[in-house]
Amino acid sequence: MTKPLIKVAVKTRYVADASKEEKQRFAFAYTVTIANDGEQAAQLLNRHWRITDATNAVQEVQGAGVVGEQPRILPGKSYTYSSGSVLKTDVGTMEGSYEMQTDSGDKFTVKIPVFSLIRPQSLH
Repeated sequence: MTKPLIKVAVKTRYVADASKEEKQRFAFAYTVTIANDGEQAAQLLNRHWRITDATNAVQEVQGAGVVGEQPRILPGKSYTYSSGSVLKTDVGTMEGSYEMQTDSGDKFTVKIPVFSLIRPQSLH
């Protein structure tokens, strides 16, 4: 049995009203869409994020599901959620993985490629 074909797309935005630049607090929101382009359902069990700021300080975030849910994504369907991260610098990156499981119990990992968190005025 082949594992589901899972695709992950991320959109980010800087949240100015939740940021306090003078206190080195830069807030970012991100929206993730997880699409199941395979032929079998898959459930997201766990997440792992690696968040790196401009000083190379790293935060590791791990846990069950995403935003309190462990969604089961049917073939041809997708699941979208939004969350956020706070950095001490106005530029950073995130990357990670999801641990997923098919209905038959096969577990597999979906890599989430690196994406940038950038305050709009930070890069020219």
